[in-house]
Amino acid sequence: MIDLRSDTVTRPTDAMRAAMAAAEVGDDVYGEDPTVRALEERVAGLFGHEAALFTPTGSLANVLAVAAVVAPGQEVLCEARAHVARAELGAHGAVSGLTMRTWSHPRGQVDLAAVGELFAPDLGPYFVQTAALSVENTHNFAGGAVLPIADLHDVRDFADDHGIKVHLDGARIWNAHVATGVPLADYGAVADVMAVCLSKGLGAPAGSLLLGAQAVVEEARVRRKRLGAGMRQVGILAAAGLHALDHHVERLADDHTHARLLAEAVGTDPAGVDTNIVAFDVADAPGFVARAREAGVLVGAVGARTIRLVTHLDVGRADAEQAAQVLAGLA
Repeated sequence: MIDLRSDTVTRPTDAMRAAMAAAEVGDDVYGEDPTVRALEERVAGLFGHEAALFTPTGSLANVLAVAAVVAPGQEVLCEARAHVARAELGAHGAVSGLTMRTWSHPRGQVDLAAVGELFAPDLGPYFVQTAALSVENTHNFAGGAVLPIADLHDVRDFADDHGIKVHLDGARIWNAHVATGVPLADYGAVADVMAVCLSKGLGAPAGSLLLGAQAVVEEARVRRKRLGAGMRQVGILAAAGLHALDHHVERLADDHTHARLLAEAVGTDPAGVDTNIVAFDVADAPGFVARAREAGVLVGAVGARTIRLVTHLDVGRADAEQAAQVLAGLA
């Protein structure tokens, strides 16, 4: 099977497994795992933030990050299909007690005019107050679309002008970096808090990080433990992340090339594919998924009529070409 359902399905390479096996470890709840600490310091430095916190999942990193800047009873504004709003099982409301309001954009982009209309200042004890603006780069459900750095600068300016914070869901920020050449530190400078993932395009078996100020990270460490996500000798996983940073970032360009190849095969304009995700409409998404599976290709349905393809570390050029041939016959 050629698996294009997600870039989360990758398996550790032999070299990554060797790095994991050789990892020096300690008890991370005590802050004594040297490999975790090395990963946190490295990633924080890459994005120009004071500190970072290793978490088992991207959803947890986002929950902790947003909770750091939005208090219970306050709201965060985000695009309608943002991962924090649509794919984290309502965790931000259920766990953190905050609310969301959204704007909508076909490519998941920032619409500052709409944001301005949504923004709610502190009007006393009768209305919900906007505390933060959340953006996702790349935007998963908008087909891996990149948010231009100029737009993110505008987001930063809006937040500063209105006295609110910025959360950046950077689960696939590495893809945006490789696709545009924008330095990671430039993306980091936009956000007060952000989350980055190691288990998608970078191919680690698990792990994400929350980034922010030292005080934010210290409080998030407490909240992480309170939520039952304190980890012990987790340097084994952190070592996979360090290996991925050394070996799997620049190769993301291959995934982007393969995604455009698939887009052309299914009749989608390759020029509209920014990174490693292709979304396209069919008459019957579940039926298309079943037919593709029978032909040896796994794809995902993200709506009744929408199919998503995601290229990744485990899909080489030959795999992409074979999948393209299969999907072209079904599209």
